Amino acid sequence: MGPAGGTATSRIVQAQIVIGQDSSGKDIPVDLEELLATRLLVQGNSGSGKSHLLRRLLEESAGMVQQVIIDPEGDFVSLAEHFGHVVVEGAAYSSAEIATLAARTREHRASVVLALDGLDVEQQIRCAAVFLGALFDAPREHWYPALVVVDEAQMFAPAVAGEINEDTRRMSLSAMTNLMCRGRKRGLAGIVATQRLAKLAKNVAAEASNFLMGRTFLDIDMLRAADLLGMERRQAELIRDLQRGCFLGLGPAICRRPVSVKIGPVQSGAKVASATLVPLPSAPPEEMQALLHAELASAAADRPAMPEPIAAPAHDAAELVQRIARYEDDTETALPETADAEEGPGLGVEDILREMAQQRDCMFQPASTLYQMFLSRCRAQRVPSRGMDMAGFRRTFAVVVARLDRLDPEMKERILHLGTMVDDDLLAPFLAIARAAAEGPDGPDEDEIARVYGTNSPGRIRRLLEHLEKKGLIVTREDFGGGRTITVPGISAASVDG
Repeated sequence: MGPAGGTATSRIVQAQIVIGQDSSGKDIPVDLEELLATRLLVQGNSGSGKSHLLRRLLEESAGMVQQVIIDPEGDFVSLAEHFGHVVVEGAAYSSAEIATLAARTREHRASVVLALDGLDVEQQIRCAAVFLGALFDAPREHWYPALVVVDEAQMFAPAVAGEINEDTRRMSLSAMTNLMCRGRKRGLAGIVATQRLAKLAKNVAAEASNFLMGRTFLDIDMLRAADLLGMERRQAELIRDLQRGCFLGLGPAICRRPVSVKIGPVQSGAKVASATLVPLPSAPPEEMQALLHAELASAAADRPAMPEPIAAPAHDAAELVQRIARYEDDTETALPETADAEEGPGLGVEDILREMAQQRDCMFQPASTLYQMFLSRCRAQRVPSRGMDMAGFRRTFAVVVARLDRLDPEMKERILHLGTMVDDDLLAPFLAIARAAAEGPDGPDEDEIARVYGTNSPGRIRRLLEHLEKKGLIVTREDFGGGRTITVPGISAASVDG
């Protein structure tokens, strides 16, 4: 049975929507059929009206074509109230459920807002990549035309590697490239919006044939926008002088020559607070201080506690422990038969991993690079790797980097059991925190967490701790003296110097 609203052979009736007016007050239309075939790139600094433009485009085309919105900030969920979009909260579903929802979105031609504001940045990127990948991989009989809007596209298709995990970046970049380069034959018309053209991958931006360029102030972005619009470089200053809500449009779906567009009004509104100034409260300082401190201790005690970690299946932890033990036993079988016994035992897998872990900034390298380094050293030392795959290497190396061998076997097994609930890219810092909690109150400082996590960014460390806390693996308490106490349920507490 096909979805309500049409069959696979149905086509959109040629339709135009009006997104705004030019300087003389003349309506500027957008040809939807042409847009589906040629895609759109929107650029504008924060406050330029980029989200307002996307909202206008979506509102005017609602009911004419299916719409899928990747919404990292939750700005477009209000479309559900006015136009019947289905809001999918990314934080509420597993990866498999997200892929299934995307497949059903294509099958039933539902207009959907994928709201990602409940996730941290890296999880937002992974969730969007899974959703876009499932849209792209839908069976041929579900290739209905759809507008796929990706706000803050520089997050999902970065021009250069950033602080996110390399595997996540590649996964997301592949999904965005498929959307913009190969999506047209599958009925997917990508509309990508970015604050910075220089931060957006060129192979993603280059596939758009329509452009709406808003205000930007950096020379590199102005020059790139001017090149895309076919303007001379000395005219790039016009982009800096654009007013909020005004864009320069060009493309077969808009106009054959650059035209200035002032975006029209919208019906729905973003959930963000208005930037309009409002009067401050008139309460005297003494009264305000009393309001802030009233029953502070009891109010803090009433805040909900973090949930206990969900117990993982026992066999998962046991399998992990057995796998690590098997790799440790490689030491006994790694020597070639010609080895001289007087020189002592040769290197084993565990020794190679320890040598790698002792290298300065080893964790700042991509996991794929470390894995290839490990295989090369095994071959050079004539040590059998016993078929350790990438996933096994990452988790085993995390155990070594976190120095769990300093603990007694019972505590080590307990921590590894908790580690089965942690993603591979977060395992090393979690194990280091758990080890510190087990050893006593003098836990690792942020430099130690940065070392095992492979980052110099305090913000990334903060997001790591927030993510682990959301999963119920740790509980943090900070004071204004700069100290931070981390409790690992089932383990002791560790103080982390901020």
